[in-house]
Amino acid sequence: MTDVVVIGAGIVGAACAYYASAAGLSVEVVDRGPLAGGTTSAGEGNILLSDKEPGPELALGLLANRLWRALDIGPIELEPKGGLMVAATEAGVSTMDNLAAAQREWGVEAVRVTSPTDYEPRIRPGLAGGMFYPQDLQVQPMLATARLLHGVTVHYGQPVTAIETAAGRVVAVHTPERRIPTGAVVNAAGVWGGEVAALAGVSLPVAPRRGFVLVTEPLPVLVRHKVYAADYVANVASGSADLQTSAVVEGTPAGTILIGASRERVGFDRGYSLPVLRTLAAQAIALFPFLARVSLIRAYRGFRPYSPDHLPIIGPDPRVGGLFHACGHEGAGIGLAPATGSLIAQLLSGSPADLDPTPFAPERFT
Repeated sequence: MTDVVVIGAGIVGAACAYYASAAGLSVEVVDRGPLAGGTTSAGEGNILLSDKEPGPELALGLLANRLWRALDIGPIELEPKGGLMVAATEAGVSTMDNLAAAQREWGVEAVRVTSPTDYEPRIRPGLAGGMFYPQDLQVQPMLATARLLHGVTVHYGQPVTAIETAAGRVVAVHTPERRIPTGAVVNAAGVWGGEVAALAGVSLPVAPRRGFVLVTEPLPVLVRHKVYAADYVANVASGSADLQTSAVVEGTPAGTILIGASRERVGFDRGYSLPVLRTLAAQAIALFPFLARVSLIRAYRGFRPYSPDHLPIIGPDPRVGGLFHACGHEGAGIGLAPATGSLIAQLLSGSPADLDPTPFAPERFT
């Protein structure tokens, strides 16, 4: 009998498996697709504090930032590149200053930037100001997922068909090929978290939020940090289902430049929207004019697991004994994965938690 079955082989599920194994629990992971085949493969690898307002998510982000730096799992292209938020107007600078002042009280490092060109020589001159966040990181998410799952039994291509319960508790997970007896299930199924919860007879309000990313041809290092417009923070926090876009530009070790970010709730519509791609390109060129002369080699899209209050859903479900959730992170799942996995492992093993799990508890939606 396996102590824990984790449903989902994305980065959040991998982190749950990693920390549960480290706590001495036997773990098996099941996924209906390949490793990191969902939201993780469509992410940019951001590990951010800069986009989080003071509150439970920032507390989780600070813990995750420390855990990412402490992980010893081999090369994962973890870059301490820092994030640069920029504003075009004095009103934008004032909003940015207020956010940074509140974040500093929580332990976030934020450096006021008078001239963004000092940090990014190729950025458009004349911007009103900026804020540099040295703690922001970037990771290669698929590589990190593979490293976290090293040594863990994973069943790929195995959709979960049932979560078997008896006397109100989880007793097994079923796939088309096997029945896995277990006393605990972790629902780390990302945008499919609601569907997995339904297999156990409970509801969970997780919905897909589509986003696009543009990828340029490989270039020398022309963008040094993650650079984004100040309105990105407002877009992240918005609950609107309508399309929202804001300029986000960052380089990668491979030389390509990633351009985002868009958000819209359109269900699981996997179609490409040319108007959205054009808008992202135009916003990036407005921030970095040299991009007008650079070729794009591809675009990709993915779905962020959206929860109504913008907080991840982490912890035991009071309606079914042994059922735990670790989903609903929207666009922050890669960054928050280690803290989520560590918290789940502590809750599974009954160890003291690194932070108060109450704000993330599933029962807030019941």
